[in-house]
Amino acid sequence: MSLLPAGTRRRLMRDPRGWLAAGFGAGFSPRMPGTMGSLAAILPWWGWLHALPPADYAGFLLLAFVVGVLSANWVIRQCRVEDPSLVVWDEYLGMWVALWMLPREWPWVLLAFVLFRLFDIWKPWPVRWADRRLKGGFGTMVDDLLAGLMALAVVQGLLAAWPLLAVR
Repeated sequence: MSLLPAGTRRRLMRDPRGWLAAGFGAGFSPRMPGTMGSLAAILPWWGWLHALPPADYAGFLLLAFVVGVLSANWVIRQCRVEDPSLVVWDEYLGMWVALWMLPREWPWVLLAFVLFRLFDIWKPWPVRWADRRLKGGFGTMVDDLLAGLMALAVVQGLLAAWPLLAVR
């Protein structure tokens, strides 16, 4: 964040769009802001999001995506940096996608977290394609959405196969 134009950090901290894009402060972490944002996203999921019916959860994800695009666009304009590391709302969205319809049990949550972070960092196709081709707030959000969908697919597949794999 030291490469930001003078006064940008203060402006981001004073504006609700900056705080939202920064994951309510997680993105201001001096170390591993993406991981901090991913961890912070578990708290609202654990507290209340997990209990939403699937249709309401989908609506919430859509709203989070739209709000994320708008706030990330604002931060990108303020920072004059494409996809600044302090924007972690995309990690919130990706984690919430990865956690969709999971039981509220720590092993499954941990697995979703690890898978999401791996896909977000390694950027397999199509995450890499989105990261390279899509710009602005939309691009910032889409690559993590795709990483979250990949983590969701793996963890839901394991969850479905778990009864078959469990030793009787």
